[in-house]
Amino acid sequence: MKQAPLILVTPDVEPKGREFGDLSISLSGNYQTTLIEAGGIPLAMPATVVPEVIAECVRRCDGVMLTGGDDVEPRLYDGQMPAKLRRKVGVTPDGGGRDLRELLLIDQVFQQRKPLLAICRGHQILNVALGGTLVADIPSQLPDALDHRRTDQRGEIVHEVTLTADSILAKISGGQKLGVNSTHHQAVWRVAPALRATAQSPDGVIEALELRPGALGWLPFLLSVQFHPERLADRYPAHRAIFGAFTQACMAMKEKRI
Repeated sequence: MKQAPLILVTPDVEPKGREFGDLSISLSGNYQTTLIEAGGIPLAMPATVVPEVIAECVRRCDGVMLTGGDDVEPRLYDGQMPAKLRRKVGVTPDGGGRDLRELLLIDQVFQQRKPLLAICRGHQILNVALGGTLVADIPSQLPDALDHRRTDQRGEIVHEVTLTADSILAKISGGQKLGVNSTHHQAVWRVAPALRATAQSPDGVIEALELRPGALGWLPFLLSVQFHPERLADRYPAHRAIFGAFTQACMAMKEKRI
């Protein structure tokens, strides 16, 4: 593991840690285990909004992974959201600190051109950071959609998604259909100009984003997914392959920097 790439991973924010009872960060063991098994070394990002610290974190790593968690602050993509809909949104317990941190982080990823994998909330805030919008609450705004909040089966496949034939995700998974889990109530709505949708569920909800053809040179690797492949990687090779492809891109970055 001496030559393994270092991967900066965004942790979740908890209102109360177990030891001291203060605002804390947490990182699911599934993210860590899956990255290690793919050949990477995960490092949790510190809970800071200091731009210089974030820039230095990105400089020292070989790739970045944005993880799941609470909803994105609605004012970042819809300044006129009705109060009734706004009450359906549960934001981070740090007063927007995680949102700001990840917006600064995404900016640095593009400035320093590091490989990026985004998962669930990470998929959503990436779209917002690049100028896209979100469905704030699927049941309220898309009443005919599937039940995407299957928290009772977090680690199980609950529906299929259709992949764009020439996409990174289709190449990784080896086909144009992929079974996924689903534990979200928000979704990408208007896709950011630099991105394109490369996977959709049967109801049209966007399940993956990648750089559009005209922006492919912006990053060496970018894949953004709405589902949680880290919860499926131990049983499903296609989901394990997502982390393998990402880690390979991080390894190429490491070798380029040496």
